[in-house]
Amino acid sequence: MPPNPTPSDLAKFAAARRACRYVESGMKVGLGTGSTAAWLVRCLGRMVAEDGLRITGVPTSRQTADLARKAGIAITELDEAGALDLTIDGADEFDPGFALIKGGGGALLREKIVAAASDRMVVIADGDKDVATLGAFPLPVEVIPFGLETTRRHIARALAGADLAGADVALRMAGETPFVTDEGNRILDLHLGRIADPRALSDALNRIPGVVETGLFVDLCDTVVIGAADGRVTVRDRATGGETVDRVETAEAAALIA
Repeated sequence: MPPNPTPSDLAKFAAARRACRYVESGMKVGLGTGSTAAWLVRCLGRMVAEDGLRITGVPTSRQTADLARKAGIAITELDEAGALDLTIDGADEFDPGFALIKGGGGALLREKIVAAASDRMVVIADGDKDVATLGAFPLPVEVIPFGLETTRRHIARALAGADLAGADVALRMAGETPFVTDEGNRILDLHLGRIADPRALSDALNRIPGVVETGLFVDLCDTVVIGAADGRVTVRDRATGGETVDRVETAEAAALIA
């Protein structure tokens, strides 16, 4: 017997289900990585099977690619797809200016490349990810293995001159060994507490040799869809500054778990 959806599951499902309204047949869609994005893939898979939706998905990780195949979604590589109509992805945090922290699942590099190749990026999340200032969630930075400790020292120096609440730099582990990204790199998690200027910090970190990319997504997100466990959904649009409230039926979540 499959488990019943938790309140967190239902909130993530609500955001994902509402975001499906942006997807139309014939679209090329970037598929994000993480627990909320997994709900999106399941919802889209059901639309493919039951409603005749025809899309081409571009997964941002091997994990998402496997899930999309199981859901019956046609997938391809980004270079094959070219420009994308839309990317829908989760976030670890988002602020009022639509800046994001992403990379908790370790796919930040592919996620950023796919988002930048899209005409529109929609972020799906539960209300816990909505923050006044980024930084409570550790900021992931993808780095190459060569010279890792040297890169870490350069990052620590860069953090010393930034407006932050902390500056701890930790190598992400997977059990007893370092976590390895799909590109064969490592991740340093920066415990900063508060990031006063996400754009400036992103620019400073990306100038460091050895840094591949940061989990700060600035000027990429166009719309945020925030789900609640009762099916209520809040949609915020960056272009208009508007906010609307909607509702979805959450009963489908249990069937998707099954």
